Amino acid sequence: MTTETTTRDTTRSGTQTAALTTARSGTPTTARTAARSGTQTDGPGYVHGYSTTEAQRLGDQANTLAELLHAGTAYRAGSRVLEAGCGVGAQTVHLLAASPGIHLTAADISADSLAQARARVAAHAPGAQVTWHHGDLHRLPFADGAFDHLFVCFVLEHLADPAAALAALRRVLRPGGTVTVIEGDHGSAFFHPESAAARATVDHLVRLQSGAGGDALIGRRLHPLLTEAGFADVTVRPRTVYADGSRPALVEGFTRRTFVAMVESVRSDALAAGLTTPDAFDRGIADLRRTAEEGGTFHYTFFKAVAVNP
Repeated sequence: MTTETTTRDTTRSGTQTAALTTARSGTPTTARTAARSGTQTDGPGYVHGYSTTEAQRLGDQANTLAELLHAGTAYRAGSRVLEAGCGVGAQTVHLLAASPGIHLTAADISADSLAQARARVAAHAPGAQVTWHHGDLHRLPFADGAFDHLFVCFVLEHLADPAAALAALRRVLRPGGTVTVIEGDHGSAFFHPESAAARATVDHLVRLQSGAGGDALIGRRLHPLLTEAGFADVTVRPRTVYADGSRPALVEGFTRRTFVAMVESVRSDALAAGLTTPDAFDRGIADLRRTAEEGGTFHYTFFKAVAVNP
């Protein structure tokens, strides 16, 4: 079966900061970030940019964390599933692998990211039934109750009003349908050797994301957000990553290629915002890298929530 690649271009008028951003760990910023990456986008900016390097980082993250984040998420064949904020498809391929036979609609506000997602799915899940939707999650054209399940991963952290976004998504979820939301929380990062410089560098990312209207600490807020949006039976569970010398795959895949790479990508924005100096930022990154070397350890917690549309 060939992959359905219908792209619906919907009206994207309205507040762009509340738009359906690409699903990834990061933060929106001004359009200059996309310009620096050399990739044109038609959605809100994103502090890590839309470069090939960033797409690779997202793939590394998804592959490294697939078992941790997707465990327990499987939908019955024939289910209508909406992935809101599919980005470059890094999570999409794992979602499809865990739930063969679903009818997936993958949505994002960036046409360029959708093109990458289509290519990724075509390579890794060529028989999947996927409809590609280009648009804003606050203005989804689908009928009330159109989907059996919603999957939202690394999206809410970018939005100025995540509760409103969840309420808009609840409209297209049938009564009794489920939503799964996965978010990180940069406040959960701790490591050895401890370093004030490294912690300050992580905090620069948190501040940049807050200044852009997002929340890099949103993981701890999932239960109240889902409750406020009208969902019931909300259950939130931590999914912890711990990496040390006995877990080299996590050290490489998560500590180095996911977390440190993510923080390092905001260097230009942190300097431009006057949050730090080049020497101080680079010292913090060096200390973060030290946690991935012999004798170092790194810990981070993701939060996975499941709830029901009453």
